[in-house]
Amino acid sequence: MLLHELVATSAAVRATSARREKTALLADLLTRLQPAEVAVAIGFLTGWPRQGRLGVSWATLAAAQAPSATAATTLTLLEVDAELTGLKSLSGARSTAERKHRLGALLRRATAAEQDFLLAMLTGEVRQGALEGVMLEAVARAAGLPAERIRRAAMLAGDLAGVAEAVFAAGEAALAQYAIQLFRPLQPMLADSAATPADALATLGKAILEWKLDGARIQVHRDGERVAVYTRNLNEVTAAVPEVVEAVRALPPGGIDPRR
Repeated sequence: MLLHELVATSAAVRATSARREKTALLADLLTRLQPAEVAVAIGFLTGWPRQGRLGVSWATLAAAQAPSATAATTLTLLEVDAELTGLKSLSGARSTAERKHRLGALLRRATAAEQDFLLAMLTGEVRQGALEGVMLEAVARAAGLPAERIRRAAMLAGDLAGVAEAVFAAGEAALAQYAIQLFRPLQPMLADSAATPADALATLGKAILEWKLDGARIQVHRDGERVAVYTRNLNEVTAAVPEVVEAVRALPPGGIDPRR
């Protein structure tokens, strides 16, 4: 798929406030993708390319600014994805200069609209209302499956893009492979929003409220002496929190009895 097709869909999604219409637009795009493009497109549209953090600073992006292409381009999703993989692999003393060179070359191939999208994606500023909750519904619609089944698989896999890729390749049978697995972090439950507290309570029915405390949300996996700590974004940070690892290893083998 050409990048401009995805950018046009992103603009259309941003232009509507109706969740159902956003879902329909995204589902239509998903049905037009090749299997190898599915995970790439979902990462681009949710603002989280599959390569993760690329080490591209604001200063590097500013230095890489280039004139845009004036005519329609042939830049494809897979070409952009390959460029991002290349950026991710750079390291060493000349890596900053090389990132600037590669980004500039990529941006010169893009139209103004494509440049705006790429820069927003690289800085985590893709704001079109296509967050993972809407994208999940779009995947379910495109695959012809209940959203609950896609949601459960994405939670267990920790990766909606991977689930979508599997479902589009193998159909509903692909969902059977997803189960709770140690050291494969679970995706946290996403919160929905409401216009007012009254609307929220009308949806929830009886509700319990609690104070929100500052801090990092983590999940911890343990098998014997092996411990792994993951952030909300499913990044492993075990080495950064030795005190958490120590505390978890000190727990009894069966965990803490909730009745105590």
